[in-house]
Parts: sequence; structure tokens; C-alpha cells
Amino acid sequence: MADIPSTEPSEIVAGDTLKFKKSLSDYPATIWTLTYYLLKSGTQITFSGTADGTDHLINVANTTTAGWTAGIYKYESYISKTGERYEISSGTIEVKPNLATQTSGYDTRSHAKKVLDALESLLEGKASRDVMQITINGQSISKLTPDELRKWRNEYRSQYQAEIEKENIKNGKPSKRRILTRL
Repeated sequence: MADIPSTEPSEIVAGDTLKFKKSLSDYPATIWTLTYYLLKSGTQITFSGTADGTDHLINVANTTTAGWTAGIYKYESYISKTGERYEISSGTIEVKPNLATQTSGYDTRSHAKKVLDALESLLEGKASRDVMQITINGQSISKLTPDELRKWRNEYRSQYQAEIEKENIKNGKPSKRRILTRL
């Protein structure tokens, strides 16, 4: 059996078990309760740890996470006991869709790839009406100059390449970035 992580994950697939352990020496699980709150566009998810000795074990069943909507959630965790509550941590967790339960029509592209494709389509003069209405940082693409379109395309191309690089490294593939040295 694999070791249980000691930190919150940065991502989880809906339908996978969420399991990690927090050691908080000033707040032993025998006295304190650790609770997490995840929030995204009007959706709130709450779960609490259980005592594993003095550690707090977070163990959310796959049947529970299966109902979680994909997206990036802001989270905060709090330690509490009667009459007291303190924030312990905060950050983001991405809930990724469970591809095993997806039906046809699901777009697996990231936000960066979707915007990059829309910008390239617009620059090539092949944009659909939907693409022409896309908004980036509050500015409508249909109102951008060709130079601005190229600037945004380069920005989103860089973001997309960084995503590919991160995924390759995660999967144990070598980096495509060159490291130059001078002797």
C-alpha cells in the first residue's frame, strides 16, 4: 500500500478517493476537528478529518467525489473545537472530470488550448460566430487588432506549451527545454 500523502492535493479526479493525513502538533485530532470547505461558483463542498492517533486523516470516498463538478475550487481548512476555530490553510484544488463516465461531446482541451484555438481560428479567418464573441481579460476578440490578436495568441501558446511540459514531466517524459551553458 502506498504512503498516505501529508499535504492537500493540487488536483483530484471526480470519482477517485481523496485521502491524505495532516499532522498538526498544536491541534491533536483527539481534541480538534479539521474541516475543509471548497467553493466554486455557488458550489460548496465540505468534508472533515477523523482521528488517526493525533493526526487528522482526510478520507473522502470515491462515491462521494463522483458527484463533484469539475473545476478549480478555492479551499480553506479550519481546526475547531467547542468555542474555538482557526484557519489552518488555504489554496486551490482542481477537480478533474472522470473520463470513464463522460459521454460524447466532452471537450478535453484546457482553457489555454481553447483560447489558443479560437485565436488561431480568428487569425486564419475561419472563426465561427461563437469564436468571434470570445472575451479575454474583459476585451472582446472581435474588437482586437491583428497585432493584439497575435500578442494574445503568443501568450496563450506559451501557456499551452507550459501545460504540455508540466504533463510530460508528470508522466516521466524528458523535458523539451534546452539548457544552454557557456564554458
